[in-house]
Amino acid sequence: MRALALPESGSQPQLVDIDIPAPAAGEVRVRVHAASVNGFDLAVANGHLEGMMEHRFPVVLGKDFAGVIDSVGPGVTGHAAGERVFGVVTKTFLGDGSFGEYVTVPVAVGLAKLPDGVAFAEAAGLGLAGVAALDSVRAAEIAEGSTVLVSGATGGVGGQVVQLAVAAGARVIATAHTDEEKAHVGALGATETVDYTRDPAGAVLAGHPDGVDVVFHFAGDAATLLPALRNGGRVVSPLLGSPDQLPTETATVIPIYANPAPETLARLAQNQADGATTVIVQRKYPLADVPTAFADFAAGTLGKLVVTID
Repeated sequence: MRALALPESGSQPQLVDIDIPAPAAGEVRVRVHAASVNGFDLAVANGHLEGMMEHRFPVVLGKDFAGVIDSVGPGVTGHAAGERVFGVVTKTFLGDGSFGEYVTVPVAVGLAKLPDGVAFAEAAGLGLAGVAALDSVRAAEIAEGSTVLVSGATGGVGGQVVQLAVAAGARVIATAHTDEEKAHVGALGATETVDYTRDPAGAVLAGHPDGVDVVFHFAGDAATLLPALRNGGRVVSPLLGSPDQLPTETATVIPIYANPAPETLARLAQNQADGATTVIVQRKYPLADVPTAFADFAAGTLGKLVVTID
């Protein structure tokens, strides 16, 4: 099968031809129709995780996927060949990724059925970003009428959080710099924007002197956002590994460890199917152009970058 992989340690991502994997016990094999780019993928491609996670070369890149089950491994129940599914490749090692024609994934975590009304390209953008967003909003415990700041609102996670926070009854202030970015977050439901290049916390306090109830931290330096928070407010961040990384005596710091549990993925898919939230697919790329997608991702996005695999 064709796949975008690191052939060996220190190599650059290349389009390679490798054997089609067979599903192990508790796994299914998915014929991938679409995948999406995440910051994690760039970290692996640039060698930043060598020594931190086991690499089984060739390492096929990619975490998010959407496609159709074509083979079921021993011991699998509740799934069958022909099912439309999506999710996140969740294994203890790096090697089996979604930037290929097929991927094997465990059914216990990182896999859910996909409603017929949700396109593969949309579902491919739901995995990591959607789970981080849903887990973040749950942890924030947003109250009706509260005000929240979303830093990194133009990205995949931030865009989902803007929509979920609005649905929970919050007034959303989103970070945005260009007119295009302001229009993007406005369309998602943000009622205010602050420029992330010009002291966003100061801009927030100019209009909200008591501070906001919640700061969602998906981009930038969390410490510079703390002044925007009221006493007793919450900072919610998947970019922090521990509350100790953001010392404060006036706020609760909540690191997020996004877990793609089947029930969480199912909720995301239903939100998409019902129109409660939407994935903004900014651009699509063929498998051979994933390196270009990586460069575009690093330059900044307005939504998700999706890889289509025919």
